[in-house]
Amino acid sequence: MLTWAIIAVESCAAVGLIFLVLLHSGRGGGISDLMGGSIGAAATGSTVVERNLDRITIGVALIFTFATLALDLRLQ
Repeated sequence: MLTWAIIAVESCAAVGLIFLVLLHSGRGGGISDLMGGSIGAAATGSTVVERNLDRITIGVALIFTFATLALDLRLQ
């Protein structure tokens, strides 16, 4: 029963992590970024929403990591 609960937590964390990573805004501008085309975009900094999204993503990643380790230890 505990194994199924860990699998459910890990599955939800995996789907949530994919969703959260896709919500992040892109950092690079491709080739124009290499040529110095986006100097103004780098100086703007991150907003409060982006910082909170970073914190939530890190939290879900930690939950995923610990669930993976717990499942590994449980199945050995």
